[in-house]
Amino acid sequence: MTAGSQGPRPLILGLLLCALGPALTQGGKLLVVPIDGSHWLSLVGIIQQLQHKGHDIVVLAPDASMYIKEGAFYTLKRYPVPFRREDLEVAFINLGHSVFENDPFLQRMVKRYKKIKDDSALLFSACSHLLHSKELMSSLAEGSFDAVLTDPFLPCGPIVAQYLAVPAVFFLNGLPCSLDFQGTQCPNPPSYVPRPLSFNSDHMTFLQRVKNILIALSESFLCNVVYSPYAPLASEVLQKDVTLQDLMSYASIWLLRSDFVNNYPRPIMPNTVFIGGINCASKKLLSQVCI
Repeated sequence: MTAGSQGPRPLILGLLLCALGPALTQGGKLLVVPIDGSHWLSLVGIIQQLQHKGHDIVVLAPDASMYIKEGAFYTLKRYPVPFRREDLEVAFINLGHSVFENDPFLQRMVKRYKKIKDDSALLFSACSHLLHSKELMSSLAEGSFDAVLTDPFLPCGPIVAQYLAVPAVFFLNGLPCSLDFQGTQCPNPPSYVPRPLSFNSDHMTFLQRVKNILIALSESFLCNVVYSPYAPLASEVLQKDVTLQDLMSYASIWLLRSDFVNNYPRPIMPNTVFIGGINCASKKLLSQVCI
C-alpha cells in the first residue's frame, strides 16, 4: 500500500468477493482465522473494508494475543490456550533480537533451530486447543459461514475451513520451503527458481544452481520442525487422512501481499494474485518538509 492510502485497492476486494461467491457478495458471513503479529496487522484493512461493504466478520483468536483486540468492525471470538500473553511477547522480542545476532554460522543455525522448535510448539498448542474445543467448533459449524479468510503460514485456518466445508481464501506474504508452490501445484524447478535463503537472482551460474538445489533438498528437514504436527492433527479432526499439501491446496484463491516487480520472475498459477503493498499498518502522508 502506498504512503497515504486509506485502504486496500478496489481490485483486491473485487477479487476477494468473487472468490467467496455470490452469497458473500450479497452480504455474507466471513470467518477470519489470523496469525498474530504482522500477519494480523496486514489483514485488518481488508476486513474493515469488507465490513463496510455489508459483510458480517467474525475473527477467531486465542486468549493470549499481542495485537488482536476487540474491534468496531468485527466480532471477536476467543478461545483458551495454555500460555500467557507474556510468553508470546517474549517469543516476539527474542525473534527480533535474533535478526541482529552475529554468531558463527553453525552456532546461529543451532540457535535458530531451537527457537523455531520452541515457537512452533507454542503456536501449535493454540491450534490444538482451538480444534479440540468441541463447544466452540460446534458453534462455528452452526454459524453458517460463507468462507474462511486466513494466512496459511500456520495451517490452522485451512483445517478450520475444511472442517466447516466452506471455501478458503489465503492472504499471505509467502510460505517457507516452497509450500505455496506445493499448495498451488505450480512448477518450481530449482534450476530456474531461486530459493529465498540462497540470495540468488533468477540468472544463476552453475555453482549457484547447485547451491539452490542443495537448499531445496534441505527445506523438507527444516520445515518438518514446524509443520509435521499439523497433518496428524488435521487427520484427527477431519476424520480422514490429510497431508500438509492437502491443507495448502484447499484455497480457492491465493492473495499474495507482495509485488511482482520486487520479486524474481517465476511461474504463477491462475488462482494466485499479487496484491503488492499491503503490509502492516497504513502509512501517513509525508509532511511538506520531507517532500
